[in-house]
Amino acid sequence: MTVFKNPFFYIPVLIFVVNQVLERYFKLFIPLAHSYLDDLLAIPVILGITLQIYRKIHPKKDTFSFTKIQILVAIIYVSVVFEWFLPRFSTTYTSDILDVICYFVGGFYFYFLINIPLKTGAK
Repeated sequence: MTVFKNPFFYIPVLIFVVNQVLERYFKLFIPLAHSYLDDLLAIPVILGITLQIYRKIHPKKDTFSFTKIQILVAIIYVSVVFEWFLPRFSTTYTSDILDVICYFVGGFYFYFLINIPLKTGAK
């Protein structure tokens, strides 16, 4: 199935949207969710959208999925940018090792539930 038809892709998207609406418009901040939910949902959403784009342009679109190394690189990249680089240059961002753990948990969620080839490589 395509990423946009996978219910496991929409779960993090919907949770993210609901959380943002509650925080921005209703000023309802659930402390644990406010601190870590976006980080937990970031990798499945980012890589889910990226996977859908790759499947549209890749020659082997029916069997394309990200490798474990590609997912790890994405997690490391997001961790470095948001937990090391940006906190050094802006007080808007803070560095937190638990955020990195959330990125990894989100990476596992993406790998096992979203990163599924449309068809297997067998003929």
